[in-house]
Amino acid sequence: MKRIWVSCVAVAVLSWPAWGQKVEVQKPDRGQIVHIQTALNHLTVLELNEPVSTVAVGSLTFKVEWRENKVFIQPTEENVATNLFVWTASARFNYELDPAGSIPQMDFAIDQPPPDPPAVKVSANATDPPGGIPPAEVLIGSRPVRLFGTMPNKGRVSVHLRDSFEHDGQLFIRYSIENDTKRSYTPGSPQVVALSAPRYAVSLYLMSNFQLSPKEAAHVKNSGATPVKVAAGEIRSPRLDPGQETTGVVSVRLPQGHSGPVVLCLIFPAGPTGPVTATLVL
Repeated sequence: MKRIWVSCVAVAVLSWPAWGQKVEVQKPDRGQIVHIQTALNHLTVLELNEPVSTVAVGSLTFKVEWRENKVFIQPTEENVATNLFVWTASARFNYELDPAGSIPQMDFAIDQPPPDPPAVKVSANATDPPGGIPPAEVLIGSRPVRLFGTMPNKGRVSVHLRDSFEHDGQLFIRYSIENDTKRSYTPGSPQVVALSAPRYAVSLYLMSNFQLSPKEAAHVKNSGATPVKVAAGEIRSPRLDPGQETTGVVSVRLPQGHSGPVVLCLIFPAGPTGPVTATLVL
């Protein structure tokens, strides 16, 4: 929608080369009052970074409507100025609507620049080769994680475990996350638990380094779960829009004194359609 709108404005500018219609960029600032120049029989559009919750305008001589993250402004009379407030879930924006003037001087659209992605805190050794081992040796020593069962990706956020590397009691797991929902998803770092006394229809000794699909993982019987310390974690993209995919790495301290196979469950923040987990058999 935004690309189409900018293209239309570009056509208009080429059609009237002597005129000065403007598409402005406004950085979000609660303490700033932005002046908006309008023209009769023309719309000015505000496009924000998040959905609008409500608006308030000081005079009914300006028609103001909003849908999702867009606010539409149209003056109905000349020589009238007023103010406008726009609220979203996280901010308030302040505007002064100047009297309707000439078309060449009006603001066709005022956009907000994309927000800076939040910084992801990562341990310094999250992805560095452990113990000074050369990267080539880490790659050679890593084991691919195979999938047991069918992973239902459509219409959900899904996690695929790719490979693992074990060194000095620490396990590194590389994974990918795919968002096939219609809403954005913030993955974050997973919590990890080890299932106590896991039992499965197939011998877990034969399932070493397998990821169990959600359907198969539901058939694993156990007597509880024990939290596993997450030593470090890193993810490439802190936000996934619909259709996007990213990769990440998490390292955990393996449970001490365990006997038999270990079943780890990686628990990510819930997605738009429900829980987001991955189950790994070691």
